[in-house]
Amino acid sequence: MAQGRVEICGVNTSRLPLLKNAEKEALFARIQDGDAQAREAYIEGNLRLVLSVIKRFSSSSENVDDLFQIGCIGLIKAIDNFDTSLNVKFSTYAVPMIIGEIRRFLRDNSNSIRVSRSLKDTAYKAIYARESLTRKNLKEPTIEEIAAEVGISKEDIVYAMDAIQNPMSLYEPVFTDGGDTLYVMDQISDKKNKEETWVEHLSLSDAMKNLSEREHEIITLRFFEGKTQMEVAELIGISQAQVSRLEKNALRTMRSYLTA
Repeated sequence: MAQGRVEICGVNTSRLPLLKNAEKEALFARIQDGDAQAREAYIEGNLRLVLSVIKRFSSSSENVDDLFQIGCIGLIKAIDNFDTSLNVKFSTYAVPMIIGEIRRFLRDNSNSIRVSRSLKDTAYKAIYARESLTRKNLKEPTIEEIAAEVGISKEDIVYAMDAIQNPMSLYEPVFTDGGDTLYVMDQISDKKNKEETWVEHLSLSDAMKNLSEREHEIITLRFFEGKTQMEVAELIGISQAQVSRLEKNALRTMRSYLTA
């Protein structure tokens, strides 16, 4: 990958703005109120994050423009999903998401079947249009609306989007807080692991007697009621990182009891 380039994807990287913390907070407050211009400014003000991440992939043979565009998609996802109540810096949340997006792209491109550059460009335009329309209209746009926005037929949009799709790993990192990484699997509800299916296979009631009151509550909410870690954190009034640590400790305790 070529290094020291000034222009990537038509962006003069030497002139990218560097936002101060106060500016970031002000812009993000406007973003939460639906200000599209603030969102664009926030994206541009954080493009340096994308540049710093793609340097980690300097040994890759992939085109730097492709990596930059994919990194920007990860940045946009981070902006749209960032929760200020997590009490972490935006960069702490965004960098793992940008890395994850690029890694998925590299894994997909390691296959023998390659997606053409023009097809990827169409997909990038469609993804950006979808994100913009969603923020503008507060709802997921239709394929017809995306096609009209980018001026490409809906058939070509569908084909391009399908060509670059990658399955997301449940172990993809979301953000790291104090050394404890939170993964995608920690963000999704478990609708299958209800009490009746667990009790059929494991003697959990005895194992759970070895837990503290708080650990017992977390395990009940997470695996019997199918709550996400974020939902559990809100219910019992602690951070998601704390829920993650307590959950892992509780599962270790239960596993030790059940395998003893």
